[in-house]
Amino acid sequence: MEEILKYFPDLTEDQIAQFRKLEALYLDWNAKINVISRKDIDQLYVKHVLHSLAIAKIQKFEPGTYVLDVGTGGGFPGIPLAILFPETRFYLIDVILKKINVVKAVVTELGLKNVKAEQLRAENAKGDYDFIVSRAVTNMPDFFSWVKDKIKKQNKHELKNGILYLKGGDLTEELKDFPKATEYAIADFFDDAFFETKKVVHLPLKFKA
Repeated sequence: MEEILKYFPDLTEDQIAQFRKLEALYLDWNAKINVISRKDIDQLYVKHVLHSLAIAKIQKFEPGTYVLDVGTGGGFPGIPLAILFPETRFYLIDVILKKINVVKAVVTELGLKNVKAEQLRAENAKGDYDFIVSRAVTNMPDFFSWVKDKIKKQNKHELKNGILYLKGGDLTEELKDFPKATEYAIADFFDDAFFETKKVVHLPLKFKA
């Protein structure tokens, strides 16, 4: 939790309380359902919460923004971002029902009013979104094919509407067909060794009627 406050010192008391609750909630759920790797659960705040919040260092979401989180798993990056941006609407989807049930339970416990969660394939998600976020659910060409027609027409952020993707390693081959993609090194924002090879990839997408 100290890591969160170190990099996000302007949190409200409510936000701090919500972030603090995450550890107990995920420890409890992980004992029943393996939603987070057993070896990672003791590093929840760095490897999951702070990693998710790296997106906020690239782009702060304006009030009224709509964000789709594809393959959210146990709620990452969607839940930490939803705590940080209470006036942004988040739609968290995953194909695995038990994980979505955990997400719904955590959202209820935290009292988050800006999150909807559903068991759904990305291709079947309805609506248009300012940004589509995800954490390394697949390679970018496949991900792009799932979400390319789900982007809002009007831009209201510094970055153009599109994908904000958390991924690590050398992405040269994966992004070769996406010349407009920009890689942001998370190590530029967070100094934990875990982030040395981690990136946020922004890929602007055109609105398709």
